[in-house]
Amino acid sequence: MQIKRIASGESDLVVGLFDKYRVFYKQPSDQVLAENFITERLINNESVIFVAMHETNGKIIPVGFAQLYPLYSSVRAIKNWILNDLYVEREYRKQGAGEKLIKASIDFAKENKAKFIQLETATDNFPAQSLYEAIGFKRQEQINEFYIYRMELN
Repeated sequence: MQIKRIASGESDLVVGLFDKYRVFYKQPSDQVLAENFITERLINNESVIFVAMHETNGKIIPVGFAQLYPLYSSVRAIKNWILNDLYVEREYRKQGAGEKLIKASIDFAKENKAKFIQLETATDNFPAQSLYEAIGFKRQEQINEFYIYRMELN
């Protein structure tokens, strides 16, 4: 399993995964919307996207992705990161893709001198909560049906 940060011309690697991610969160499938959204984020340099690539039958395919958005603090004059989207294809779960995507996101945030990285997950997404807590994220609060998790970075 390899993790790769994608560039603006590589949105095709995650569009299908992004659409499935949205469906997971009870949104209607819409490939055009997914392509437009991902392409705009990358072209406008508004997000950072990592993709997990897995070799299957001699072919390397994308099996998961993580998307981060910047979060600014004027008082501290720093940029932190929200790991807003994380998705791994069902048949590749529990094989380390999610953990590798999260760790690549953490490393990226550290390299960019962030003080923390934050994420949210549904209160009923117990596998994700276990993974986040095992990696070192701390639950902060609950907002509606989502938990906020944060990891302080040094």
